[in-house]
Amino acid sequence: MSHAVSPAPEIRRTASAEAAPWWRQAVVYQVYPRSFADLDGNGLGDIAGITSRVDYLDELGIDAVWLSPFYPSALADGGYDVADYRDVDPKLGTLEDFDHMVAALHERGIRVVVDIVPNHTSDLHEWFQEALLAEPGSPARDRYIFREGTGPDGSLPPSDWVSAFGGSAWERVPDGQWYLHHFAVEQPDLNWANPEVRADFVRTLRFWSDRGVDGFRIDVAHMLTKDLADVLPTQAELDAMPRDGQHPTIDRDDVHEVYAEWRAVFDSYDPPRTAVAEAWVDRSRVPLYASSESLGQAFNFDLLEADFDASQFREIVTANLELAQSSGSSSTWVLSNHDVVRHATRYGLPDAERGADGRPARKHGQEWLLSGGTDPKLDRERGERRARAATLFVLGLPGSAYLYQGEELGLHEVAEIEDGQRQDPTFFRSPGADLGRDGCRVPLPWEASGPSFGFGAGEAHLPQPAWMGEYAVERQDDDPDSTLALYRRALAVRARVQADEGLEWIETGRPDVLRFARPNGWQVVTNFGDAPHALDAAGSSVVLSSDPGAAPGVVPPASTVWLAP
Repeated sequence: MSHAVSPAPEIRRTASAEAAPWWRQAVVYQVYPRSFADLDGNGLGDIAGITSRVDYLDELGIDAVWLSPFYPSALADGGYDVADYRDVDPKLGTLEDFDHMVAALHERGIRVVVDIVPNHTSDLHEWFQEALLAEPGSPARDRYIFREGTGPDGSLPPSDWVSAFGGSAWERVPDGQWYLHHFAVEQPDLNWANPEVRADFVRTLRFWSDRGVDGFRIDVAHMLTKDLADVLPTQAELDAMPRDGQHPTIDRDDVHEVYAEWRAVFDSYDPPRTAVAEAWVDRSRVPLYASSESLGQAFNFDLLEADFDASQFREIVTANLELAQSSGSSSTWVLSNHDVVRHATRYGLPDAERGADGRPARKHGQEWLLSGGTDPKLDRERGERRARAATLFVLGLPGSAYLYQGEELGLHEVAEIEDGQRQDPTFFRSPGADLGRDGCRVPLPWEASGPSFGFGAGEAHLPQPAWMGEYAVERQDDDPDSTLALYRRALAVRARVQADEGLEWIETGRPDVLRFARPNGWQVVTNFGDAPHALDAAGSSVVLSSDPGAAPGVVPPASTVWLAP
């Protein structure tokens, strides 16, 4: 399929600035397109809806927008089942709509990052449909991972591997072979040993780069390449294997051969296109993805699993800044995204139960979701207060910050979703033991009333509870103490006082209070405790506080202040 390309206008906002690449300390706002703004009134957010809200994004003060998948999709997994990598889902608009959106964002100095989903396609992709009609062993099937079954008649799957969404990771096709899908049945894994697969993704990267896209977020970047023996290990054996670069399916060293080819593509543009890896790997291996020879930057997800706890935050920041230094990249800071319970809710629930390794024993908030949001009881005020404090802490750090749509409104996770309204494949394949991610993907409230709180002309594709009206943009727009106002002020201040990358911890005399300074003297003080902290601000002035009612000279419990020299 070929499409005309419209040139994108030049970026204006940051062109004057720094020698450092724009992405190193950028604030990137994640848009989940189907839940952002619905301009045509069909219940799904769309590309034109994003364009209609460009002024809002500009006023927020972000540097870039990251779009979750907007490609043609049957929505078996929220758009991460891609049927065509070089088009827009007709339910969301057209390529012309996409070009208009990019132009509108670029005119305001906002760059555009798009999601690339390279581990798997949709089962509706033309390649997979061709594979289903082809013979076993054919070139069409070689683009994917097909295997003969086991048992006397091949009616058993090739192994007992379990999908990330539950159930078998293998699905049988009519002629008796089985295909691998690490995620939903509708998401067959690609065979990255196939040169045709590699070449096609290079075409995709160039297609969007030529349309003015500034960068790419690479979905499950650690899972592309695989080395599958004739006799496959069991799931238990697979789980026990070290993830040292030679694992059969996870974080293999040879995946960076793919990314070296992609890096050559990115660097062929002026300015070079950027990339950030979604790589759930051991910390020691993150620099491989973040190096300038590979994707250039990698997500740091540690704060998604942390409690609102000073010692956890300090350890995470220290470790990830060291990793960034070793790779030559900058760190990334994320408190919420489309895959986890929103941080305003996490911080309002009891701390996560942790295993011997210190990591959460299960998804934080899952019990609360399973109860319909009634047990344990959510302390909304505490969650919102902590979320504001954590946000200012993160926005003060060196590196790039990724915001998830709606966090600037202080939105909580939505627990009030009936089983028949759910969409996440995790819920259907668990079945019901994991409610999945629908609760953080509920459409945004733009107005305080109406059938979808201003999201669109009719009802939204996921139900919005009545309490969302209290968090609407309309309610917060002119309130100087609102969470939206805090985000706007914080991003404006951050842009003015941005310093070189670097951080020095300053001891506070309290284990539950963290303080650090940036190279230009800008300081951040966060009180993670329950008692006020007397602020020593000699030679400095408070320029911003997460608590609008804070008394002079005090950092209240669960709050952050910014100090300027």
